[in-house]
Amino acid sequence: MLNEINRFREQYPEVREVDLISVDLPGKFFGKRYGISDLEKLAAGKGKMPAAMHLMCSKGFPVPARGYGFNDGDPDAAINLIPGTLKYVGWESQPRAQVMVSFTDVEGQDLFWEPRHVLKRVVKSLQDDGYHPVVAFELEFYLFDLQASNNGNPKPPSGTLSSREDGIAVLSLERLSDYGDLLSEIIQRCEEQGVITGPVSAELGPGQYEINLHHNADVLDAADQCVLFKRIVRGVALKQGVRASFMAKPYLDQSGNGFHFHTSIYDQQGSNLLSQEDDRKLLHMVSGLLELMPASMAFLAPNFNSYRRLKPGNNTPLTPNWGYENRSVAVRIPLSDADNRRIEHRVAGADANPYLAMAVVLAGAHFGLDQQQQPPEPVQEICLEADGVPTDLRAALLLTENSEPLMHYLGEEFVRVFCAQRKGELDAFENAIQSREYDWYL
Repeated sequence: MLNEINRFREQYPEVREVDLISVDLPGKFFGKRYGISDLEKLAAGKGKMPAAMHLMCSKGFPVPARGYGFNDGDPDAAINLIPGTLKYVGWESQPRAQVMVSFTDVEGQDLFWEPRHVLKRVVKSLQDDGYHPVVAFELEFYLFDLQASNNGNPKPPSGTLSSREDGIAVLSLERLSDYGDLLSEIIQRCEEQGVITGPVSAELGPGQYEINLHHNADVLDAADQCVLFKRIVRGVALKQGVRASFMAKPYLDQSGNGFHFHTSIYDQQGSNLLSQEDDRKLLHMVSGLLELMPASMAFLAPNFNSYRRLKPGNNTPLTPNWGYENRSVAVRIPLSDADNRRIEHRVAGADANPYLAMAVVLAGAHFGLDQQQQPPEPVQEICLEADGVPTDLRAALLLTENSEPLMHYLGEEFVRVFCAQRKGELDAFENAIQSREYDWYL
């Protein structure tokens, strides 16, 4: 880490500040800003933050989570800089650095509720059995005008070339051109941050876009890149005078923001287990993903708004099912050659925490490989029925906290803390009378 710090300071002598960043359970960034000269001290393990920061709600204030941060004296955790993540930040008002951090408790053990550590635990379960996942993330986001509409709701921004509000022409090249400066800067800043991007596309909603991330054999690095991508998109958008959001369903009458996970499994010799002619390993993985899907919904759809997206239409999966080349099912097998055979998990919304969502997807895959069960027949027709998954967060959390497989993979106490934290946030969210209630019932 010291060599990395020295190289960075030689390359960017103008940088005077560094942000230490981490991701909490809801998937939001938190951290501290230090002088760049403090990096050596931090690399030596002399920095601390409150251990319960990961348990904050989406608005950034504490909610009950089995007493952690409340009844335990709110202890500190040791900061550990993550090698390879010290990067230049070029979209803010001043040139800055940022570095991702993880945390250990007073005994030097990984902080068990840190999302990155949860994913690391699941990856180790696969690797211990000789399975080596290769993953890729693709997620959608919306752009909004900084000024809300007359009724206070978000509205699409106006294009820099046309000066018109963005439309809904899917895969429109004109839309890509209209927002070309913003999208190009996102790609540029991703490159500076080591986030490897792929195709860019205009999606079905007004102001909705998608930028894919490349396949990666290092699952933790892939997840790190995904959370950094979210930070870059939001930061660059604000710099260019618009707002970007990964909210699952910002418009009731428009497409929601999806979050798709592509996964292959390789053996120790580097062979793709999903490319076997009999599809045996592929079918086992599909079976496990479908079986754990209902209990995993609290991680794939973690907020009140998440369940507004899970409605018929717009290729939003509503049932634990699967199929070949069918975008309406939950688990899709895309067309590909044998070497690139993969499974696409299509349920999550873009508001999901990338570490935790990837953790439950890989847990389902490993569960299937371990149990060696067969899935139901693949679905060929368009699926518009909702059946077999919870339709609100409270119902989802009830399934999660009673799931023995998820407790095995993620850690029993983590699952209980996660469920308590999400219930605490939901209680806080619902503890208000909306103006519509007065309009309808007063």
